[in-house]
Amino acid sequence: MLTKTSAKLARFVAGRIVTMIVVLLIIAAITFFTFTLLPTDVTTLACGRPCTPERMAEVRSLMGYDLPVWQQFLNFLGGIFAGRTYGEGPAAVSCSAPCFGYSFQRAETVNTLIVQALPVTASLAVGAVILALIIGMVAGTVSALKPRSFLDRFFMLFAITGVSAPAYLVGLLGILFFGFFLDIVPVSGYVPFTENPVRWLWSLALPWATLAFISAATYARLTRTQMLEVMSEDFIRTARAKGLKESKVIGVHALRNVSLPIITVFGLELGSLLGGAVITEKVFSMPGLGSLMIDSVGMLDLPVLLGITVFSAFAVVIINMLVDIVYGILDPRTIK
Repeated sequence: MLTKTSAKLARFVAGRIVTMIVVLLIIAAITFFTFTLLPTDVTTLACGRPCTPERMAEVRSLMGYDLPVWQQFLNFLGGIFAGRTYGEGPAAVSCSAPCFGYSFQRAETVNTLIVQALPVTASLAVGAVILALIIGMVAGTVSALKPRSFLDRFFMLFAITGVSAPAYLVGLLGILFFGFFLDIVPVSGYVPFTENPVRWLWSLALPWATLAFISAATYARLTRTQMLEVMSEDFIRTARAKGLKESKVIGVHALRNVSLPIITVFGLELGSLLGGAVITEKVFSMPGLGSLMIDSVGMLDLPVLLGITVFSAFAVVIINMLVDIVYGILDPRTIK
């Protein structure tokens, strides 16, 4: 039999899943109609030369643009949940679920393009947010425990600089100093983990450091503010009065309460980066989702842009749902 807390947690998770599905449908609709109503006829680019009216009609039929907009949207949703087939007969193109579209300019499903680029973006995003989390929490904790000290001022200067610095500038300075002057890290490209784990790690060192420098500033400031508040609470004084070691007071009692808002920021950072760290990927010539999106803008490849945008939104919403669930587990008081 489920306990009362377990039942509340189950209802909480079910409610979050329903909310997630509704939000995803709304995002898919807004994204689809935004791209569909753009004053650009992508069928003209796919028609080729010479583009006769008959050929144009064939292309529009193949791409599904001869249907009403609402029908196109239902087909797009159907492709996500059940897959989709473009065209008929021997020339038909199948796209298995979840199908985010088909790029006629690249002659590839958007799924394939996302799968090819996602390992690069995922490697960059996960490594960067973990490194930023560690650096930021350590810096923020030290600053809070030694307020107005040299370390506090140093870390807060670091945080202000990180918040203010543009990603492209940090990346270019890193390339100039560590790549050209010191020549200790590669300045561009990506090596897959399956090809060479050591070179994979080394190829990501500078991009990780660039994103971590910017993101760690947020964690440092948030951790410092939360730690200063928590360390003045009654339960901290009670723990010290019981004779607990300072390391246990900080590590168990203080950081557990500080970690809740940080988890929220962590989820938002990870979700947004999984959609493609556009500037960082282009600065370091990494073939991730961000670079794919920029290239698609230049090619006016709307199916790819639509697919990546919807996929990125899905990633953000799903990660936020997981963060809400973890938040509810860590702090049952948030479960209604």
